[in-house]
Amino acid sequence: MTATSEQSERFTQGSLLWPLLTLAAPLVATQLLQTLYNIADTFWVGRLGQEAVSALSFSWPIVFLLLGIGGGMTGAGTILISQNTGAENDDEVSHVAGQTLVFVTFLSVALAAVGYVLTPTLLQVIGTEPGTAIHEMSVTYTRYVFLGIYFMLGFFVFQALLRGWGDTKTPMYLMVGSVALNVVLDPILILGFADNPLFAWVGLEGVAASALAATGFTGLGVEGAAIATIFSRGLAAVLGLWLLFSGHVGIELSLSDLRPDFAAIRKLVRIGAPLSVETSTQALSVTVMTALVAIVGADAVAAYGIGGRFASLVWLPMVGMGMAVETVVGQNLGAGERARARRTVFLASGILVGLFLVVSALTVSFAPAIVGVFITGEGAAAVVDHGADYLRIVAPTWAVMAVFHMINGAFHGAGSTRLSMVLGLLTMWGFRAAAATVLVIVVGMGAPGAWYGIAASNVAATVAAAVFFFRGRWLDDVIDDEAGEDVGDSESAAVA
Repeated sequence: MTATSEQSERFTQGSLLWPLLTLAAPLVATQLLQTLYNIADTFWVGRLGQEAVSALSFSWPIVFLLLGIGGGMTGAGTILISQNTGAENDDEVSHVAGQTLVFVTFLSVALAAVGYVLTPTLLQVIGTEPGTAIHEMSVTYTRYVFLGIYFMLGFFVFQALLRGWGDTKTPMYLMVGSVALNVVLDPILILGFADNPLFAWVGLEGVAASALAATGFTGLGVEGAAIATIFSRGLAAVLGLWLLFSGHVGIELSLSDLRPDFAAIRKLVRIGAPLSVETSTQALSVTVMTALVAIVGADAVAAYGIGGRFASLVWLPMVGMGMAVETVVGQNLGAGERARARRTVFLASGILVGLFLVVSALTVSFAPAIVGVFITGEGAAAVVDHGADYLRIVAPTWAVMAVFHMINGAFHGAGSTRLSMVLGLLTMWGFRAAAATVLVIVVGMGAPGAWYGIAASNVAATVAAAVFFFRGRWLDDVIDDEAGEDVGDSESAAVA
């Protein structure tokens, strides 16, 4: 029995519950580690002052937008790897992995070049003023990230390929090391050695601290934060690539797998482009909703930000389980187990609905206290009021939204990414933005109008997704080009 056969049997035979949970748990942990990554950057840059924090705040939307484009292509790799693993196509697993790596390499070079050149202009578009310290720091940070974007996307590729194969633990271990390295490098590269609070916290004081301070290294500021991120992600990417070529992780690449195959690349683009649009739209919709809430006032914007941050933490199990569903559905469709693929969605949805009914009830009960954790001082009362309303209105729909994410994970696993993209566009623009605009501006409900718009869009999106889920066309796999194109065309056309 080959390694691919053994891996396929984990998810295509026997009980579904334990394989699904063991796949999802490391994904949740990895998402949490990613959150810690961002917190560490923000914490240490915060030591430089308000302008430095603002510089990163302006940079991140641009970086996330372009990373979303690359992330869509890595997601296509996940889908094709999972289906070929389920079908036990050993040679095709390695071939898809190699072509994903090749294409993302070329894509990262293009994104780096475009991003580097356009950075000053893009930053001006989102609100920085040329000549100011914030603009200059934003340009520096963003350009460094673009120069190192290959290493960031390289690690994403490794995660995506291993996830399609069914191994989520190895990427998690590399992420632990990457986060730990970033936590150490951040304070040193940002602040230098002189008067660095890290030394006192870890007990490195006296002669040792003085010797380091004597080097005269005073830190690189926001530039140091970018270098720390690139280096820590880059090291993880290099280790991941070594594991792929060494065969230690099941997938074993060879140099022949890196020879460009334009038919395979076209398939990656066909599946991955809608994922890129979907991811980028989600990032853009947050900006649009923030602008809409800003009509109400700064207190409402702060409440929206706090509610979003809390939700992003609460939703970690939802995100991880959705990714696990994508892999399990993909492998089962590759193996021809369509009923089992559907059952995966029901099982995952049942688990999360039960979990989020409890979480939502607790959130509604303690809404003011939860918001109060994130803000204190003058003006906090108004923010807490808005934030508590947000949680009371939106949290009850989390269980419904969990079902949407599981169905969407199934669409991804099947390769019905155009259907997923159209549903995402309808959710963010046809449901959320439209409903919130009417309730806030036309009806004059103020901030609660935006909150009800979000809640309504969660329900509407789930209903729409359920309709296409039960129609069943998404169950056609995409290993065969013609089948894949039929799925995407028929489903997205039906949505339109």
